[in-house]
Amino acid sequence: MKKYSSTFVTVLGAVAAFCTYTSMFGFRKGITALRFEGVEFLDIDYKIWLITAQVLGYAVSKGIGVKVVSEMKPHQRPLFVLGLILFAELALLGFALVPAPYNILFLFLNGLPLGMVYGTVLGFLEGRRQTEVLVAALTASFIFASGLVKTVALLLMQQGVTELWAPFVTGLLFVLPLLLSVWGLAKLPPPTVADEVARTERRPMNRVERQAFIGTFPVALTLLIASYVLLSAFRDFRDNFAPEILSASAVGNPAIFAQTETLIALIILVLMAGLRWVENNFRAFTLINGIMLAGGVLVGASTWLYQLGVLTPGVWFMLTGLGMYMAYVPCNGLYFERLVASFQYVSTVGFLVTLADWYGYLGSVGVLLYKNFGQPDISFQQFFVYGCYGMSAAYLVLTCLSYLAFRRKYQTTPVPALRHIPDSTSSLSPQSP
Repeated sequence: MKKYSSTFVTVLGAVAAFCTYTSMFGFRKGITALRFEGVEFLDIDYKIWLITAQVLGYAVSKGIGVKVVSEMKPHQRPLFVLGLILFAELALLGFALVPAPYNILFLFLNGLPLGMVYGTVLGFLEGRRQTEVLVAALTASFIFASGLVKTVALLLMQQGVTELWAPFVTGLLFVLPLLLSVWGLAKLPPPTVADEVARTERRPMNRVERQAFIGTFPVALTLLIASYVLLSAFRDFRDNFAPEILSASAVGNPAIFAQTETLIALIILVLMAGLRWVENNFRAFTLINGIMLAGGVLVGASTWLYQLGVLTPGVWFMLTGLGMYMAYVPCNGLYFERLVASFQYVSTVGFLVTLADWYGYLGSVGVLLYKNFGQPDISFQQFFVYGCYGMSAAYLVLTCLSYLAFRRKYQTTPVPALRHIPDSTSSLSPQSP
């Protein structure tokens, strides 16, 4: 097998992962730039129907992905990613062609395959000594891409593309970058022996192996996922309704989305990539928890300063995004990467990330439903402000308790006892975790 330099693997993996996931967002997030002002169905804002349908599809996709992503073989990943995104683009075509309200179904179909893309891409990157840099690039992409795609969709509409066609046309612009970037991922060599020594072997997990992992850390994982549900629900709310949140403060420049999210992406990229030089896995895990807690504090503090009039709406919006992504990004790879390496547990990070995301997006659907039926009379901005306070406080408590539970397990359990998970050939159930 041809040997590749560490620098080559790092550059190729980082660029390919960043571009792949940025391109994927082009097929998902165009809808969030649309407003559909004055359009309702059954006395409910039409955009709420669309976002709820898409997020529900995404959540269902995560549930399916718990099994599919964790069991996927490396050679299956490239075509799987392309097939998922092609299905999503065809759903956007259906959304444009089918009249409202029947086209709501196509937003569900658009989200249905896309929830499995992240875990699949992560499988190319995990278990390497360069994983921090690679995953930092991957996670920076969905911060940057969210703002970029909104801006692209808004600019398309300024050029005469209708709201119904804007998501589909936006997706078309990302087809070529997607093909090139997935080709780059396919060219990545597998982790080396030195990688496995430093970060532990990674391999697919069947049903029994997945259940064994959860049974090893039941309390800590439950607390972590509970905190992640709150975090991802309000991060998703901020992302989906950014135009409504900012327009309430008379901020209407379409470029602001790309500007704020690009700056956030750069800051997160530096923070996460810096962990590459922390060799002790549990020390790195502790630092990651510290970054996550600092993010939770920033969300609450910046909202308080905004209400006092100290921060402008644009700065407040950027800081809440920075805080949420400081907490959110590590749980999309690096948190579990260092957790698995700390306990030397032979497994796959894709399973853990997809499991957490499954519950996270179910929580996102819950927040959307509560906003519409529980708080219908307050604006998106007011709801987001209240959510920032509640999420920040609860997130800090749950994350602290989760870390303490993991630390106790680390201090009291001999690591060699966790090195290998059972090799079971029993049948798998799609309903099982």
